[in-house]
Amino acid sequence: MSEQKKGQSIEEKQYLVRFNADTKSHLHVKDEDICLTQCPDKICTIFCPAEIYKWEDIRMHVGYEGCHECGSCRIGCPHQNIKWEYPKGGHGIVFRLG
Repeated sequence: MSEQKKGQSIEEKQYLVRFNADTKSHLHVKDEDICLTQCPDKICTIFCPAEIYKWEDIRMHVGYEGCHECGSCRIGCPHQNIKWEYPKGGHGIVFRLG
């Protein structure tokens, strides 16, 4: 492995990833009231490596278009309040070699 590849930052590595986003989200917050009333830390906004989840005033915004499909949100939500599915065929993350 070349030195350049070894020393790449997360941002540089994420540049190698492309997305073919569907018009419909494959990620869903089941009950936004749970986020509002039972989850003061909004932990999904912290553990998602693609920073898909953003808390905006009184609701969770889900920017599914940049999802890395790692599945961390389906196991990381302490309230099991996120429904994660694979994107529809032909959509989602597209890896390319650098």
